[in-house]
Amino acid sequence: MPALIYEKRGHIAYLTLNRPEAMNAMNHEMYQQLSESWIEVRDDYDVWVAIITGAGERSFSTGADLKTFIPNVEGDVGKAKLWQTQADNLLNRGLEVWKPVIAAVNGYCVAGGMTLLMATDIRVAAEHAQFGVAEVKRGILPGNGGTQRIIRQLPYPIAMELLLIGDRIDAQTALRYGLLNRVVPKEKLLETAEEYASRLSENAPLAVRAIKELAVRGTNMALPDALRMEEAMSHILRSTEDAQEGPKAFAEKRKAVFKGR
Repeated sequence: MPALIYEKRGHIAYLTLNRPEAMNAMNHEMYQQLSESWIEVRDDYDVWVAIITGAGERSFSTGADLKTFIPNVEGDVGKAKLWQTQADNLLNRGLEVWKPVIAAVNGYCVAGGMTLLMATDIRVAAEHAQFGVAEVKRGILPGNGGTQRIIRQLPYPIAMELLLIGDRIDAQTALRYGLLNRVVPKEKLLETAEEYASRLSENAPLAVRAIKELAVRGTNMALPDALRMEEAMSHILRSTEDAQEGPKAFAEKRKAVFKGR
């Protein structure tokens, strides 16, 4: 049985973390398959939106499977991997995927599951979901963006409490903090994620990707530089077929048919 299931239905890619017996903890096989799947999402022309979730109802992911990731304090050639910055890259490790990614959180979303969540764009959680980064209690830190995205996405005192104490929060608290878009009954979870995906797929895909890239890159740029990049990106988009189709459909009072060209 694969550690990750990748499917494509229409313009939507589905990534399912598939180790429910281990709370969807990530072993080497899952990390490898997850990296390959993100690259597939990035490079497949027909994929416009991605949904990631976990198999079963107990867990989205509890992060790295600590039984298979025991630190080697002796040191070996594995240290050289630190400088292989593009090897087996992941969404939360910095792989650039400008297509929108939706998380459907079914249960525990902790440690690496939480850092994965924070690399997604739209987040739906079941009512029983729980969130946290408890790595500090294990003598390690929340890598793959954990220390960086929490502090950017949550108010400072809340982020520091989560990082330094390591306690979990429930779905309603996560919603109140702004970590989630919606909390729904578990039987409505995937349906709600698919509703978001369907609405995203109705918009011009090149415009969606441009807006995501501008929003993400702009947070790390000076405003004049970000505005200049926005102007350049807008100029490029105006020359696309979709930019012609949008106003035409509006004038003709019909639904636009976008092609990503």
